[in-house]
Amino acid sequence: MRYHIVTLGCPKNTTDSARIARSLESDGHHATADRREADVVVLNTCGFIDDAKAESAQAAQQLAAEREHGQQLLVTGCWSQIEREQVQATVNVDGIFGIEAWEEIRATLGTSDATAERDIPAGGVGQSGQPSAYLKISDGCARPCTFCNIPQIKGRQFRSASPDALIAEARELTDRGARELVLVAQDSTAYAAEWGDPDGPARLLERLAAEVPAARWLRLMYAYPGFVTPSLIEAMASIPQVCNYLDIPLQHASVETLRRMKRPHNMRMVRETLERLRTAMPDIAIRTTFIVGFPGETKTEFNELLDFCREARFDRAGAFTYSPQPGTPAAELGGQLPERVKQRRYRRLMSVLEQIAAERSAEQVGRELEILVESEPGQTTDDGAPVFAGRSYREAPEVDGLVFCDGVASPGSMPTVRITQALGHDLWASPLAGED
Repeated sequence: MRYHIVTLGCPKNTTDSARIARSLESDGHHATADRREADVVVLNTCGFIDDAKAESAQAAQQLAAEREHGQQLLVTGCWSQIEREQVQATVNVDGIFGIEAWEEIRATLGTSDATAERDIPAGGVGQSGQPSAYLKISDGCARPCTFCNIPQIKGRQFRSASPDALIAEARELTDRGARELVLVAQDSTAYAAEWGDPDGPARLLERLAAEVPAARWLRLMYAYPGFVTPSLIEAMASIPQVCNYLDIPLQHASVETLRRMKRPHNMRMVRETLERLRTAMPDIAIRTTFIVGFPGETKTEFNELLDFCREARFDRAGAFTYSPQPGTPAAELGGQLPERVKQRRYRRLMSVLEQIAAERSAEQVGRELEILVESEPGQTTDDGAPVFAGRSYREAPEVDGLVFCDGVASPGSMPTVRITQALGHDLWASPLAGED
């Protein structure tokens, strides 16, 4: 049977789709890049916020409307995990599954061994041949954030994959062409926490660097404030393969707002963590995320956020407006703000963040950076000159900008280029003399 997987949402969903594919491949099913040729289409959804649910519903409706005669449509992932009845009411599908449902999907399509044990299937089918691949190191979340429905979706316990399993998966991904492994989790700094090992993330980076030498870059995403340990900073600073890049979703900077969010609210600790990272790695790129319009957010609290952003000068930052999620404590809080106020504050915050990001990008002009080429051969500018695109250590896949360079380079190659111009979030470069 031929299958086609459509993935929405975050990189963690990408790894889950790869595991679905691995499970199907183990029973002789084969992937097809052309959805029209598939016997079954699997939609892996996101349900983190309202916009994500709406995107999932729209995608399901479109796939249902465009499906070929006899083609099955299965919906899985976060949206169907928390709103199964809404999925049923939205679209006519052949099967609805929750998260980590690779065995259920496999059984639905007719397996030869439906009782096989596969907690987290190994391997990276679905990321084959890509220069960058995601490696999900754990799942679940035990944090008490009042705005977040992830514990409802993923479970309220951390579940870390064994180091040996991750090494095996990392080797398979690099065998398939990955030069960069992006480590993802609901909270990457909680890796091995359930085993009582606070240095688990650092130990994992050390093993990956030593035992998977084909992984030229190791990138860590989604670090929880307050859990960026000295051992993790030391590992990042001392291991050549580890990118000097860290994503720390702070969510806000006002102590009172953070308390209502039940997030770490010791801002002195946050500032000290940023200082320790930048002292150990002066060239580190730090990314974060903020929520605006959280219930009870006053003008003073919002201005505290703006002032902190100007002070911290993050290289990359994203933001979104608060949307109440059913079943979360924040949905029941008083002080829910009008949408127009949320949007106004969002625009103001993004204006500040984008200005800082542009200034940080401009500081890169003149630097020589190794980039991982991701563009296909044959790309040209509007005037026909050859050009290729990739990312330096400063840009994570899918969420950050790109580096464009004059000339020709193959996907997966890693030439060193000189940055010549900043283009907002993107950079322009020229090849160094002697680079092939």
